[in-house]
Amino acid sequence: MSVTKERKSELIQEFGRAGADTGSPEVQVSILTTRIAEMTKHLQLHKKDYASRRGLLGMVSRRRRLLDYVKRTNPQKYLDLLQRLDIRK
Repeated sequence: MSVTKERKSELIQEFGRAGADTGSPEVQVSILTTRIAEMTKHLQLHKKDYASRRGLLGMVSRRRRLLDYVKRTNPQKYLDLLQRLDIRK
């Protein structure tokens, strides 16, 4: 259910500002989006896994807070990020 090391490095290269940029909000949002998608697939199979559902809600709220920060600091980057990750708002 976790993001593989290769996939995470691809996301860092795609969304990062520099080579090893793992802390920027864009990278964090992209990794969270991937984890949320995988967790959603898991929960469609295992409908009564309430502990994972709680973890999913925590990830969604963390991503929302990061997206709000990006929107507040750089609105154009926010719109680009939504479009690139195919997140609806």
